[in-house]
Amino acid sequence: MRTFPLKSKAAAILIAAAICLPALPAAAQRGAAPPSFADTIEKLLPSVVNISTTQVIKRPERGDQGGQGMEIPRFPPGSPFEEFFREFFDRQQRQQNTPRRATSLGSGFIIDPSGLIVTNNHVIAEADEVTVILQDDSHLPAKVIGKDTKTDLALLKVESSKPLAAVRWGDSDKSRVGDWVLAIGNPFGLGGSVTAGIVSARKRDIGGGPYDDFIQTDASINRGNSGGPMFNMDGEVIGVNAAIYSPSGGSVGIGFAIPSSLAKPIVDQLKQFGRAKRGWIGVRIQTVTDELAQSLGLEKAAGALVAGMTEAGPAEKAKLQVGDVIVRFDNKPIDEMRRLPRIVAETEVGRQVPVEIIRKGKRQTLPIMLAEFPDDEKVASTAKPTPPAESAEPAQATLGLTLAPITKETRQKFNLPEDVKGVIVTKVDEDSAAAEKGIRPGHIVRKIGPEQETVTSPSQVKKKIEEARKSKQKTILVLVESEGAQRFIALRLDGTDKG
Repeated sequence: MRTFPLKSKAAAILIAAAICLPALPAAAQRGAAPPSFADTIEKLLPSVVNISTTQVIKRPERGDQGGQGMEIPRFPPGSPFEEFFREFFDRQQRQQNTPRRATSLGSGFIIDPSGLIVTNNHVIAEADEVTVILQDDSHLPAKVIGKDTKTDLALLKVESSKPLAAVRWGDSDKSRVGDWVLAIGNPFGLGGSVTAGIVSARKRDIGGGPYDDFIQTDASINRGNSGGPMFNMDGEVIGVNAAIYSPSGGSVGIGFAIPSSLAKPIVDQLKQFGRAKRGWIGVRIQTVTDELAQSLGLEKAAGALVAGMTEAGPAEKAKLQVGDVIVRFDNKPIDEMRRLPRIVAETEVGRQVPVEIIRKGKRQTLPIMLAEFPDDEKVASTAKPTPPAESAEPAQATLGLTLAPITKETRQKFNLPEDVKGVIVTKVDEDSAAAEKGIRPGHIVRKIGPEQETVTSPSQVKKKIEEARKSKQKTILVLVESEGAQRFIALRLDGTDKG
C-alpha cells in the first residue's frame, strides 16, 4: 500500500484497495436516510469485482548478498555430518534460486458488458498476472489495456462467454457535500463488503499528483478497496476510490475518490489509445496570493499567474506573456491556480480554445491551440541559450538585497549557465522581507514592477523600487529565477535601504 503526505506531516495517506459506492434511493435525495440500501446494493453488486495480482520476484544471487557465500564445513571423509550438511546446503541453494510469487488484492468495476473494467493503476502496477474475480466467484484472466500514473487509473479487459453487468458514469460535478454514497469492495480480501457514508468535502488536494481534485467521504475505505467505484443516489459512478487518510493504516472516516469528471475522459483515452493524451499549453504557473494580487493591481486573488513559458510552445505562439494572469480557459473560470492544469489536461488535443487573461490590469482574450503533453525530455530540450550582455555596474543594496550585474565573475562564482539574464542576488539580510520570501544568494531578479520590465542592472531595480514608493505602493512584484525555475514574489516596500 502506497502512502502520500498530506499537508499535515503527522499523518500518512494510504492508498486504499478497490471500493465501490452504490447509489441510494430517492428517499435519500430528499435528505433522509432510506430504511435500507438493500435494493440498490443488490443491483450494483454484480458490477463490482475483486482483482488479484501476482508478481514474480527473483531472489538475489548468492553473490548479491555481500559476496559472503556460505561454505560447507569440512569434516573427515565418510563422516555422517558431511552428508547431512551437504543435503542442508543443497536444499538452501534450491530455495534461494526459486523465484518468489507475491500477491495482492484490490477492487474494480465493470463499465462495459464486453468486459472493460476500471481500477487504480497502483492495484495492477508491476503485476505479471492479473485475475478478475466476479461476484459468482468466476476467475477471469485480465489484460491491461492502458494505465495512467498521474491520475492513478487503469483499464482492464476480460473475456467472458456472456455479457457482464456494467455500471454507468455519473456527473461528479453535480455532487454536493452531504450527499449519500455507498461503498462495495474487497477490504482485507473480504469481497462484496458494503459501507455507507456521505460526501464530506470536494476538491481535496492530498499531494498525490498534479491533477488532485478528490472527493472526500466518510464511508469506510480500507486496504483492498482501491479501484472501486463511488456511486451516487442514482446508481451512477461519481468517483474511483483511491486513498485514505490514516495514522494507523485503517479507516478513520477520511477517504478519497477520483471524481468521475476526471476519471471518465482518462478511461476513454485509455480505451482508445492505451494511454492518456492530455492537452498542453506550455506554461509554468503559480498561485495568485493576496500580496501578488495587490502588486498586479487585481481586485481579488484568483487565477493562475504565468511565471514562465516553454519556447515555441502553444502559449508562446498564442502571444501569452510572463506576468499574465489566466482567469478563464475555454470559458471555464480559473478561481484557483491548481484548477488550470486539470482543465487543460481534460481539453481535447488539437482544439483551439479562448483564454481570458489580465495583462497590466486590462482583460483580453487570446485563442490558443492545444498540443499534446510532451515528454519531460522534450520540454527541457526546447531552451536555446542566448549569451547575455555583461555590465560593469557595481553592486547595490535595496530591500535587504545586495544586487550585482551578471558578469563572467558572478556567473562563475554562482555557477550560472551561459543563457542567464537579469541581476544576481549576492547577499540577503536575514531580517528582511526578501529573506522571508525565500530569496537567497545566487537567485536571479528577471523582471520587476506591475509592468514587468526586464532588468539587467542593479540601478534599474533600485529605480523601480523608488518609483513604487513614490506612488504609495505597499508591495512590488518581482520575478525571481532559481535553478532554471521562475516564480513571482511580492516584496513589501516598508523596509529601508542601506545603500
